[in-house]
Amino acid sequence: MQHVTRLSKLMRLSHEIQRKRKWNSSKSLQSAWAITLNEDITVYHLVRRYSQGRNHHEVKTTNLGLF
Repeated sequence: MQHVTRLSKLMRLSHEIQRKRKWNSSKSLQSAWAITLNEDITVYHLVRRYSQGRNHHEVKTTNLGLF
């Protein structure tokens, strides 16, 4: 069941990328797959990007996740 949930989240992310970027389904699915495979790196960069002016070293990335 967990496998089905992951696939549905991947497809939802792919559709969202496809709508916002106006890309074809293949390119958006590749992007969604790369985001989910590199979730820890993506979260690190998002925390770093959106915590400008604050000390981003105080944020515990173990408690954060994309999904």
